[in-house]
Amino acid sequence: METAHLNGTTLVFDLDGTLVDTAPDLVRALNHTLALAGCEAQPVSAALPFISFGARRMIVEGLAASHSPRNDDEVDRLLAKFLEHYSANVAVESRPYPGVIDILDASLAAGAKLAVCTNKMERLSKQLLGELDMDHLFHAVAGRDTLPVCKPDPAHLLGAVRMAGGEGRRIVMVGDSATDVNTAKAAGVPSIVVSFGYTEIPPHDLGADAVIDDYGAFAGTLESLLS
Repeated sequence: METAHLNGTTLVFDLDGTLVDTAPDLVRALNHTLALAGCEAQPVSAALPFISFGARRMIVEGLAASHSPRNDDEVDRLLAKFLEHYSANVAVESRPYPGVIDILDASLAAGAKLAVCTNKMERLSKQLLGELDMDHLFHAVAGRDTLPVCKPDPAHLLGAVRMAGGEGRRIVMVGDSATDVNTAKAAGVPSIVVSFGYTEIPPHDLGADAVIDDYGAFAGTLESLLS
């Protein structure tokens, strides 16, 4: 990336499955919660497709897999237990994907504004980024509870851009799921999907403007989209 090439550009990233591989810690928290409900543990592969929908959905699907659905009040109680456990273990095994820090540093140096737009709660998102020493890389973090709406509502993405002090003319969404792609489409902005994230739909079938298999391809892909 050439210096100043990204002036006026805001790059908006999903968090789980895009910037950070959080599955090990999320699934550990899920299985802790399922055990409290007397249900069997779920393998990481079974839980991955639901991570982008948030912890509550993970719990609901985990209960369903154990043939033990619960009412909303019971799910809310289990959600509180999940969040308590996860908050205490948010970055035990979670790690940024290879090359992420390099592309974030390079994008900042090139003049971009960087934001996180995630359906993870804001407090947990900031805690995770802080424990991984990534929080200083972003101008804004918009969690599922930061604004009145969350993805796939485009106002979540556009709100993250505003929070970052970004401009509306050059925005790119980077994610790993249909939720991210649909959010970008609704906002009228291009999207890049990483192929190694958390989706049960093949990445090339999500309808993104571009798909990358690793962050080594990010700069060239971004250059093509913006030109």
